[in-house]
Amino acid sequence: MAKRAEGEPIIIKKYANRRLYDTESSSYITLDAIAALVRENKDFQVVDAKSGEDITHQILTQIIMERETSSDKQMLPVSFLRDLIGMYGNSMQALMPTYLETSMANFRKNREELSSAFQKGIAGNPLAKIAETNMAMMRAATEAFIPGTARGGTAEPRKDDEIAALREQMAAMQKKLDALGD
Repeated sequence: MAKRAEGEPIIIKKYANRRLYDTESSSYITLDAIAALVRENKDFQVVDAKSGEDITHQILTQIIMERETSSDKQMLPVSFLRDLIGMYGNSMQALMPTYLETSMANFRKNREELSSAFQKGIAGNPLAKIAETNMAMMRAATEAFIPGTARGGTAEPRKDDEIAALREQMAAMQKKLDALGD
C-alpha cells in the first residue's frame, strides 16, 4: 500500500463487520483510538470500505454518544441537547454549524490564551481579554442571526470601530472594577 502524501488525511476504513481499519498503520483500531487522533490534532477521514462514502461525521457522533452514555460526568447538558434538537427543521438550522464552529474556535483560543497568561505569571488581565473576545463573538452572532444590527444596517462592520468600542467598554469595566477594589 502506498504511503499517504504529506498533508493528506489518514484514511480509516469501516467494514461491514463494524471494524475500523487504519490504512496508515495497517491495523484495526477502536473508537478510542480515533478519539486519540482527534486529541492529537491528526487529520483523518473515515470511509465506508464498500461504498467509499465519507462517514467521519457519523463516527465522531458515535464517539460523543458513547462518551455521554458511558460516563457519570456528561459534557453536554440536557438543556443544550434540547435546544440543539429543537433547531433541527428550524429556520436557524443552517446557521448553527457555523455558529457552533465559531464558538468552539473562540473557546479553544480563550483556553490557550488563559493558559499562556497563567504560564507567564498572568501578565495583564486575561479575564478582560476573554470578555473582550466574548463580546466580539456575541456581536458577530447577533449580526449573523439578525443582519443589519451591528452598525445600524451597514452591510460590513468596520473592525477598527469594533475594536475601539470594545476597548472603551473594557476601560469602563476596568474603572468599575478598580472602584470596587478601593
